Amino acid sequence: MPDLADLFPGYAAEWINTGSGRIFARVGGKGPPLLLLHGFSETHVMWHRVAPQLADKFTLIVADLPGYGWSDMPESDKDHTPYTKRAMARTMIEAMEQLGHAHFALAGHDRGGRVAYRLALDHPGRLSRLAVLDILPTYDYWERMNRLYALKIYHWTFLAQPFPLPETLIGGNPDFFLRQKMASQTKAKNLDAIDKVDHDAGKKITIPMLALWGDAGIASAAATPLDTWKTWATNVSGAPVASGHFLTEENPDATARALREFFTAS
Repeated sequence: MPDLADLFPGYAAEWINTGSGRIFARVGGKGPPLLLLHGFSETHVMWHRVAPQLADKFTLIVADLPGYGWSDMPESDKDHTPYTKRAMARTMIEAMEQLGHAHFALAGHDRGGRVAYRLALDHPGRLSRLAVLDILPTYDYWERMNRLYALKIYHWTFLAQPFPLPETLIGGNPDFFLRQKMASQTKAKNLDAIDKVDHDAGKKITIPMLALWGDAGIASAAATPLDTWKTWATNVSGAPVASGHFLTEENPDATARALREFFTAS
């Protein structure tokens, strides 16, 4: 992989067989396992400026989610079941088991963060610690939706439209859509129903959890992130990072420092 090797020098490239197809991951570092999951419209590459600041303490598994990057794209169904956060969480557990890690720490940004907290709720015995970057629970986003917030995350309702509407419109100029959407989420500007079931049942994440968010990001625009996560977790701390939505790219040093302190805490 000469096009990406320089971003993760010394890391192994792994294609891991799962029931949802092969998962691609970069694996490197030393210490207990820490799985890093990327967000929407990105790949594992988003972690390349943070990984070097964690690799002396952790064995990092920097993976592409199903359908992203070099991971396989599972065949979908009318309900898009293979792409639900619950299904993706099961796939990541399967991939980690294939690498010999039945119990691990996990950090996820954006969509990867949603897979991460879903994994924590569905499989609480799998994780030692959990960190989520610039998200609130999906349930809370939908509950707080108003005119201003709908404009900020319009892609949620747009991408939820039945096939082939989003695919056809994005296909007209995919580069423009991607660049415009991602730029709008930076500081510089250059529902899953299963969540509601857990919310109504009072089910909570009980492992130590860290919530980070961009001070000009998406999560803080909807609510006070830490207060919101405290309704979903019993042992959560958190803080803003000086960035927009893309913490690992806009402020990698502050993000890595916060993750390192959290995951190495006793």
